[in-house]
Amino acid sequence: MHHQRRNAFTILGAGAALLLLIAAAGAWGGYRLNMTRSYPLGLWRIEVMQRVAKVGDIIFICPPEASVFELALKRGYLPRGLCTGGTGPLIKKVAAIAGQDIAVDARVHIDGRLLDHSELRAVDGKGRLLPAFAGGVVPAGKVFLHSRFPGSYDSRYFGPVSAAGILGLARPILTFTP
Repeated sequence: MHHQRRNAFTILGAGAALLLLIAAAGAWGGYRLNMTRSYPLGLWRIEVMQRVAKVGDIIFICPPEASVFELALKRGYLPRGLCTGGTGPLIKKVAAIAGQDIAVDARVHIDGRLLDHSELRAVDGKGRLLPAFAGGVVPAGKVFLHSRFPGSYDSRYFGPVSAAGILGLARPILTFTP
């Protein structure tokens, strides 16, 4: 019995060490696991951008330190991670860039055109009020982010964010949709 228990602990310890090694290698190699439903689950690679972000790019971005992200972290909307403010990077699509006009009511309109799958929710899954972005022109150096997933925490709720937080383009490596 003692021998079996020791073997089980050895196997569990080796498995945990292997997982840590894979996670570290992934972080150093620009790989990230997406465990949110904003985009397909699985392994993604961060590809360094050699240009400014444009509409339609799917990116990894670190959100800035702001009270809206502190609240999101406390409520569990965002993962913990190594970005400033203690969050993990977000994976989102750039829906609008500097100079574009955002109008928000029950849905989002960019330059007068409806953004597909942009319905706003008044409350989260636990019935807590969700802040909504008031709208306006995207300032220079900022991007407006979006995900088609209805429960996504994106710029519908927190507004445009600094493009300086962009880590790179998000490229799927091994993903699946549940």
